[in-house]
Amino acid sequence: MSRVIRAALFQTAWTGDKESMIQVHEQAARDAAAQGAQVLCFQELFYGPYFCQVQDKAFYEYAEQVPDGPVVQRFQALARELGIVLILPVYEEEQPGVLYNTAAVIDADGSYLGKYRKHHIPQVPGFWEKFYFRPGNAGWPVFETAVGRIGVYICYDRHFPEGWRALGLGGAEIVFNPSATSRGLSRYLWQLEQPAAAVANEYFVGAINRVGVEDLGDNDFYGTSYFVDPEGQFAGEVASDKETELVVRDLDLAKLREVRDRWQFFRDRRPDAYGPITAP
Repeated sequence: MSRVIRAALFQTAWTGDKESMIQVHEQAARDAAAQGAQVLCFQELFYGPYFCQVQDKAFYEYAEQVPDGPVVQRFQALARELGIVLILPVYEEEQPGVLYNTAAVIDADGSYLGKYRKHHIPQVPGFWEKFYFRPGNAGWPVFETAVGRIGVYICYDRHFPEGWRALGLGGAEIVFNPSATSRGLSRYLWQLEQPAAAVANEYFVGAINRVGVEDLGDNDFYGTSYFVDPEGQFAGEVASDKETELVVRDLDLAKLREVRDRWQFFRDRRPDAYGPITAP
């Protein structure tokens, strides 16, 4: 039996200041809701630049409490108004000096369901994330939302198959991967890794990337956001590699059972043999 939801992704360029960036995303949520979208995910660190191109403690000011900070609460009110599930990738301050790259998940009634903290933190030129973030310590939660069971995996996480699998075992039907990834660094991997993860774990993936070059460095964010189904097929067209774009697609979650009945990857797992993967 068909079980179709309408899902959305939003990719955009840095506007130059936090308040206008927030307003752009508020309008995107309104536009998505007007098109019938029931769930929407923004890009990594959505209300700021990708400040990890530099190492500057001034950007610690972008961090806030989750869920009690002003940005999260502002979008809780918007989710309640529009009746849409929102995934908000934000900069979280647990306490002064304890900071995480986090995604807050807000249900369609505006209620806060919980958060995912990015596990894998890069520290390479143009991506100096260890200066800003502690590694995530809250596992791989799967959130029961108005549209189904949602997981989140953030940017650099996508290179590590273990978290994708943990989300599948946790019952995720859609996993969102908000990102900020640069043209010269990983472009050839962008349409390889997430479809492969969708196939291996037999769920939908929404991959989001920002666009443009920001004034903090040379990273050229190449957009091309997309949804992919459990067979590894793109749901509609891939977004522009240069322009702001709202991607809205219909996803039939009934396809998960169809694919799992056919391929049986979960049945044929061998966790008894996987000890060396996590051995120190």
